[in-house]
Amino acid sequence: MAKKHWLMKSEPYVFSIDDLKRDGTSGWNGVRNYMARNFMKAMSLGDLVLFYHSSVDPAGVAGLMEVSKLAYPDPTQFDKKSEYFEPRATKERPVWYHVDVTFVEKFQKFVTLDSLKKQPTLKSMVLFQNSRLSVQPVERAAFEKVVSLGR
Repeated sequence: MAKKHWLMKSEPYVFSIDDLKRDGTSGWNGVRNYMARNFMKAMSLGDLVLFYHSSVDPAGVAGLMEVSKLAYPDPTQFDKKSEYFEPRATKERPVWYHVDVTFVEKFQKFVTLDSLKKQPTLKSMVLFQNSRLSVQPVERAAFEKVVSLGR
């Protein structure tokens, strides 16, 4: 089966590419959007992911990670002390899922949102159609172009 490609966003002051590099592997928790959740449930082991730093100036792609564990219930939804607590969720019927990701590479060059927007081959990226979506698919050609810009 062919690998799929994704883009996942995190505010670098919450969790950055450097944090992932330090930790090696991490659960991508706290996603509270149904479409983003469903995209994570569609991921396969080994899928490659662009790590996007959001809510900073400049925003952009900092590196690559790989899906290393398939979607499973996000434990933060059960923690009443967590900002991600979900009162509707039960262990038998979880609402929110996450995947584990593993560090692959930090790009030599941070690929800013402005530089992405200047690339004609990237015009169809979901990033430009639904900028608030924190987990999104990326077409193979667009993924390869972003990687080439970062390297």
